[in-house]
Amino acid sequence: MEFNAQKVDEANAVVTATVSKDLIEKNLDKVAKQAAKTLDIQGFRKGKVPVAIVKQRYADKLEQDAESDVLRDILAKSLEELNIKNDDLVGEPAVTKFDKKDNGDIDVEIKVACKPEVDLGDYKALIPEVEDKQIDEKEIAERLEEMSKSSAPLEKIKRKRMVRDGDFAVIDFEGFVDGVAFEGGKAEKYPLEIGSGSFIPGFEEQIIGMKYEEEKEVTVTFPEEYQSKDLAGKEAVFKVTLHEIQEKVAAEIDDEFAKKMLPNEEDATVDTLKEKIKEQLKNAEMAKYYREELKPLYLDKLVEELNFALPNSVIEQEINYALNNKVRSMSEEEIKALQEDASKVESMREELKEDAQKSVKATFIVDALAKAEGIDVSDQEVTQVIYYESMQMGQNPQDVLKQYQEAGYLPAIKMSMIEDKVITKLLDEKLGK
Repeated sequence: MEFNAQKVDEANAVVTATVSKDLIEKNLDKVAKQAAKTLDIQGFRKGKVPVAIVKQRYADKLEQDAESDVLRDILAKSLEELNIKNDDLVGEPAVTKFDKKDNGDIDVEIKVACKPEVDLGDYKALIPEVEDKQIDEKEIAERLEEMSKSSAPLEKIKRKRMVRDGDFAVIDFEGFVDGVAFEGGKAEKYPLEIGSGSFIPGFEEQIIGMKYEEEKEVTVTFPEEYQSKDLAGKEAVFKVTLHEIQEKVAAEIDDEFAKKMLPNEEDATVDTLKEKIKEQLKNAEMAKYYREELKPLYLDKLVEELNFALPNSVIEQEINYALNNKVRSMSEEEIKALQEDASKVESMREELKEDAQKSVKATFIVDALAKAEGIDVSDQEVTQVIYYESMQMGQNPQDVLKQYQEAGYLPAIKMSMIEDKVITKLLDEKLGK
């Protein structure tokens, strides 16, 4: 079997071959004999099915298997000749040509993508200057005030008045749809924060102006996307009774307050708490500074300075991804125009190509940086981050993890975490941390 294997560049190779009809038929016999040993066909003992019967019954499937075996053999020998290891492959090799001739021969072309060799050079010399962000006393005082308010207990207001926005209205309520009470629509002495948006849209606004022990009917409509399908989109009437109005009385900011906020800190004082707040604020400010300013600046510089071949198949995937996102934001008329004129699609692909190349290039650069700096992220770390963020959003972590696994998002999340980790390390070193 003759084939021609050539490297286009460091990241791409192409294999061409003409597979003879005789070779396919020879391979077909081999595949049929193997199948005959395992097939269970009525009228024959298992393992004793004649090869001719197997060929007759499963002709199409056996022919596909025979052709696939030949392609695998061509690919294996080509990779060996080109000295490309399986670990160096990016994605699956693509069969870009498979033309059957009249004489039964098949012209084949296979394109192979490989991981490029990335020479980072003096990558640390390209790190931008890093400013050490400072936190002023005003920011610390504001955060202290927020903590004082958020941790404050609810207390009944000293004089009776009507409900205002921002109050905690202690209410009894019961909801009805078409005059029938529904499950989960009743509570007593419930402290509802007016303006929090925690109840059905329109409910809290109708509580404003109510007086102590006043009874009122509140009419609202459940959102169409409401979690309970029985209630989604339906109008409901709530019978509401206001018992009292409460407010949060900010705690005094003293050493006792500091001890409460820092339970694991021995002999905590207000000064200790201020130092902790300063540290938290600075870490948050630096993380934002790294993420929004320095990381894009550094990656853009690396992409501009470093030159290496990129696997074409990965660039095509990136273009397809960007194109799909763009199409999703188009109107029906714009999509119809694309369907009627294929040249417009190609024009869009060409417009997206440069950004796709930069994105792919940045991905391989980050991978090289991580190897150079000995940075890695375990699957367990990825799972922990997904669990934490899910719980913060009030979602079920296991459901979110399963959803991401099925959608194939985990490798991208892992790569993003590696990117943050390695660039943060380099920027911290530049700052002298």
